Amino acid sequence: MTESPRTVRIMDTTLRDGEQTQGVSFSPDEKTNIAKVLLDLVRVDRIEVASARVSPGELDAVANIVDWAARRGLAERVEVLGFVDGGRSVDWIARAGGRVLNLLAKGSEKHCVGQLGKTLDTHAADVRETVGLALARGLKVNCYLEDWSNGYQDKPAYVYELVERLADVGIAHFMLPDTLGVMTPERVFCAMSDMMLRFPGLLFDFHPHNDYGLGTANCLAAAQAGVAAVHCTVNCLGERAGNASLAEVAVNLRDQLGFEIGIDETHLARVSELVEYFSGKRVADNAPIVGADVFTQTAGIHADGDKKGSLYHTRLSPERFARRRKYALGKLAGKASLAKNLERLDISLSEENQRRVLARIVELGDSKKTITTEDLPFIIAEVLDSKDYNHAQLLACNVSSSLELESTASIKICLGDEVVNAAGSGNGAFDAFINALTKPLKRHGITLPELKDYEVRIPKGGRADALTECIITWDTERGSIKTRGVHANQVFAAIAATMRMLNILMHGAAAERSADVPEAVV
Repeated sequence: MTESPRTVRIMDTTLRDGEQTQGVSFSPDEKTNIAKVLLDLVRVDRIEVASARVSPGELDAVANIVDWAARRGLAERVEVLGFVDGGRSVDWIARAGGRVLNLLAKGSEKHCVGQLGKTLDTHAADVRETVGLALARGLKVNCYLEDWSNGYQDKPAYVYELVERLADVGIAHFMLPDTLGVMTPERVFCAMSDMMLRFPGLLFDFHPHNDYGLGTANCLAAAQAGVAAVHCTVNCLGERAGNASLAEVAVNLRDQLGFEIGIDETHLARVSELVEYFSGKRVADNAPIVGADVFTQTAGIHADGDKKGSLYHTRLSPERFARRRKYALGKLAGKASLAKNLERLDISLSEENQRRVLARIVELGDSKKTITTEDLPFIIAEVLDSKDYNHAQLLACNVSSSLELESTASIKICLGDEVVNAAGSGNGAFDAFINALTKPLKRHGITLPELKDYEVRIPKGGRADALTECIITWDTERGSIKTRGVHANQVFAAIAATMRMLNILMHGAAAERSADVPEAVV
């Protein structure tokens, strides 16, 4: 007889607890778009989207999300935090069309007495009253026991008594937070096991915080203990050090513990990127699962091992998350790293020319220059004195910016064999350059791709006259490409990155017209 797979539900609270991140506030439209991706694409089981009575904008956000979810039969999976406030939170949620109240109660005697100034008897009676009001309005009720982890450690009798008094009132899930992120996996497992043993007829959730960096590990311990659900946020957003990462928890539940969950992993990177843009909080390049560099092999020995038999691959394959493995180019690159990148670009070089190009890559890496795959054709052209990527040359350029006036740009550019002049204006010097460049390109049937990301940086501790590196991500018909420019002036660094992108596009078009020139796939 085969054993049934273990299951656990996942509740994402990016739109509620994630907004407690310093400086993060989602607009109603942003909340609605994130909610759609979480429920429809990532397929989390539940989402917590707001706190009641915060603002008119928050009311609109909840109403929009619930309206969309109701049309798809998902309204019961949208939850809103509410308070023991004489029914005002209940009225607010009902007015927004909400179906589920996550009621905030006090899970430690210290909070109950010190913050509310109430006894356990009084607080339990107030909670029961609010639950009754919510159920009468047709709402489902879950209940947070705030500061439960400290309450359980300091005076477990208070926690037991509070749950006992609320056990028969109609609460669907008792949600136990490690509010200050003080627990360890061992303590979580023991405490959750104890709660479920004492109250076998109740459903418990675990809500971690990441102050000691144990949020994900604590979620796994709670799941092993048998909780009904664990709580996460996208990109670890949340109060102080944040919550447990949705991507990390989901993947570890599957891979390390063998749990059956409903998450569609191919959309984890997408929702991470969406939340990154809307929150303004950048994800670290080395963040597990969703970081920009986590599927990049830097050491040449790793590329060599992969080439000879996928020796450095694990279950965390990039294809699993709709991503692609990369091999970094820099001072640690080896022949296999270069070969992998040439293969990606569909470029063939002799052994001798590969040696020369690799020497130049190592030289550039040694001087701390960032090298992208899209830089490689230009390095090849430089080393081999090739003109293949010299379809467009900027011969002269003048840009100017003024306070309260539009910026302007005048350019002289060589496209193929034709030299043309053009001018443009715009909202900033780079925008003016783009508008000027667009005019001659249009006459040649070339359309600039959409700019997806724009990053400017100087070396740490750099002076005001330091070289500026600009890396731009472009959304082309062949996928995203990154181009890089370096200049003392950040506008001209961006212009250099743009010219590099233009030459890549023109080279691709030329390759398609000629069977003798290999196409560069980027």
